[in-house]
Amino acid sequence: MAVVGLLVAAGSGERLGAGAPKAFVPCAGRPLFEWSLDVLSEVCDRVMIAVPPGLDGEGSDRVVGHAARSGSVRAALAAAPEAEQAVVHDAARPLVTAALVERCLAALAGGWDGAVAAARATDTLKETGREDGAVVRTLPRERMWVVQTPQVFRAEALRRALDVDDAALARASDDAALVEAAGGTVRVVEAPADNLKVTTALDLRIAETVLRERGEGGERPC
Repeated sequence: MAVVGLLVAAGSGERLGAGAPKAFVPCAGRPLFEWSLDVLSEVCDRVMIAVPPGLDGEGSDRVVGHAARSGSVRAALAAAPEAEQAVVHDAARPLVTAALVERCLAALAGGWDGAVAAARATDTLKETGREDGAVVRTLPRERMWVVQTPQVFRAEALRRALDVDDAALARASDDAALVEAAGGTVRVVEAPADNLKVTTALDLRIAETVLRERGEGGERPC
């Protein structure tokens, strides 16, 4: 069964303030996206990378990304028609491990269309309904999960879910939401808390610290 990784690396990184596309900023001595690329390459038969315009000419494994994140996923998947299982991962999550990717893939067994890495919510969650911040309700934390990547799918289910207009892609919070909206079934796979997303300069410093610790003491298990 052909497993293809879809590495989303087309974001601008404005909140990081690095003056360059986020996936290409240095992190622990190498471009941020390369940490995830190494891991996906361990597990997947092929990895397609969605990159900003102008950075796609450096190999056959790169495609131009889209303004919407799920648009970048669609472009990368279209370039890999052989895919039977797709592993979608954000280049901004450099602490992913091969063990976590493999557990997500194994979770597709039993007829599921998708499986997503997620961490249990540890903070109290409140829903607001007005601009003044008025609380509508407090959500039951024990049933809430904070969704991450990798997100793995049966490729055909993901292709169907991505076959929507650009406006729908832009509204989607993640690819799993599109699969769910198309009638697909998705489950969560518990992920380690350190599978963080680099959004700010502080996140980048934390990721660098953890990556250097792993290099000194070996990769920590999921």
